[in-house]
Amino acid sequence: MDKKKIILLVGALVVAAVTALLARSMFADASAPQAVAKKAEVMGEEVLVATRALPVGTIITPDVFKFQPWPKDLVEEAYFMKEGTNIEQLHGTVVRNAITAGQPVTKGALVSPGDRGFLAAALGPGMRAVTIPVSGLTGVAGFVFPGDRIDLMLTQSVAGEGPELKVSETVIRNLRVLATDNRVTASKNEEGQTVAKKAKLVTLEATPKIAEKIAVAQTLGTLSLALRSLADSSAELEEAIASGEVKLPKTDDPVEEAALIRSLAARPSTKKSTFSTGGDVSRFEARTPPPLAEKEKPKGPVVRVARGSDRPKEIEFGDK
Repeated sequence: MDKKKIILLVGALVVAAVTALLARSMFADASAPQAVAKKAEVMGEEVLVATRALPVGTIITPDVFKFQPWPKDLVEEAYFMKEGTNIEQLHGTVVRNAITAGQPVTKGALVSPGDRGFLAAALGPGMRAVTIPVSGLTGVAGFVFPGDRIDLMLTQSVAGEGPELKVSETVIRNLRVLATDNRVTASKNEEGQTVAKKAKLVTLEATPKIAEKIAVAQTLGTLSLALRSLADSSAELEEAIASGEVKLPKTDDPVEEAALIRSLAARPSTKKSTFSTGGDVSRFEARTPPPLAEKEKPKGPVVRVARGSDRPKEIEFGDK
């Protein structure tokens, strides 16, 4: 082939390639603003949505929701809009109607402290609210806040013949704190930092049977709170499932299984009760309960019997 024709052919190919690249760049630049404009036209205001599933009774904290753009045609008046919503006022409210992850939070789904039915909404299904007195010593110096989980310890003296036995026993585990005094949210200072405040009363969530045990425990001795780690409930549940103590129903739905596991992890328990006696602390204290003093046997009817010259004898008869 002639050398000139080869040069012309290569030049034509280069020009065609450059033209194609320029055309592609022009079309891309022209379409981008249209896409942005279309997206801006479709999306409306930012609304408050749940970042995870919120079952009934969940106490609202800052990590459970966020603002997210929502389709303009689907925005409802019941939604919390970013403009005009004070997030601080929603902290401490309770979910009255279940909210799924990614779903907008409606005004009717939350109930605020002081509103009618607030405490009833904070309780889980089948649960009861029970209040116990505490002090700075028995209430973890005010570092127990609503939403925390605690173990309940009973300290008492067991009387009998000899020295009293001092004993402390963990009677109930994994109780949820609903309120301290009449507060359902943590106290904060002017900088917005959480402030520990000693409480005189703590309201706990319990099953009906456990609520009865707590009422009896208050008459036996002193009740103290032990704050639990966030990881303890999950670890104990996994141990119970592995040992066969807790059996999960067969289901192929991972969402349903996860919800069931969360529900089981939130249940208080009276199992695995542990105790420590005075002898575990000091060698001069007893380790075992003292023997109970025998009660004086009640006397029945007594008859004096005289036989001849013998001295009269007293014979005691039973109830019969």
